[in-house]
Amino acid sequence: MVWLKRLFMSILFLTACYTTVVVVTNLTPVEIVTAGLHNQPAMEQAHIVKEQPSKQFHYSKKQLHVEKATTSYHTSSEQTNAPKTLGDTINVERYPSHQVTATGYTAGVESTGKTPNHPEYGITFSGVQVTRDLYSTIAADLSVFPIGTILYIPEYGYGVVADKGEAINGNELDLYYPTVADVYEKWGKKDTTVYEIEKGDGTLTDETLKKLNETQALQVFREQIKAS
Repeated sequence: MVWLKRLFMSILFLTACYTTVVVVTNLTPVEIVTAGLHNQPAMEQAHIVKEQPSKQFHYSKKQLHVEKATTSYHTSSEQTNAPKTLGDTINVERYPSHQVTATGYTAGVESTGKTPNHPEYGITFSGVQVTRDLYSTIAADLSVFPIGTILYIPEYGYGVVADKGEAINGNELDLYYPTVADVYEKWGKKDTTVYEIEKGDGTLTDETLKKLNETQALQVFREQIKAS
């Protein structure tokens, strides 16, 4: 009878120990056995189970933040790199350069001797009407820059040689402006470097000039050029 009593007391003691471990570690009997099979302490196993969901959630939020920041930076970069002027759209180093003296002129009597009621008022030597646009009409010495030659002139824009003048010799240009006030306020006369985009073949038509000024990629700069 004594040994039965001792056996009963031992069972009660082991049961109490088992209950204490389960309560403290918050593990099920299966998890206790699994931890034992993998030689990992029960308390460490419990820590991993409790902490893992929180870590996963934190990582997910951080990842979303990075994606938003990247998208925002990309948009900002595109806006920063977008061309702001017509000059930003062209790499002038690709083209031959010429040092010239350029003077502003109008279609009026002060520049051409013609009044608005003259039948050839505003008509260039090439036959096209003078214009200030994305591609403006300019006058040159035709032995240097033949009719149809396209030049890029910093602070003025693209000029297409459409006219000549008796007083224009060598590396000299006349840049068309609509009014005398524009000539004085926006250009006057200055020495500058121009870039030869295309050599003319001696001809220029209204249709060719119209197509140049309808270049879709440059329309955003159209009003900017007319105002300059």
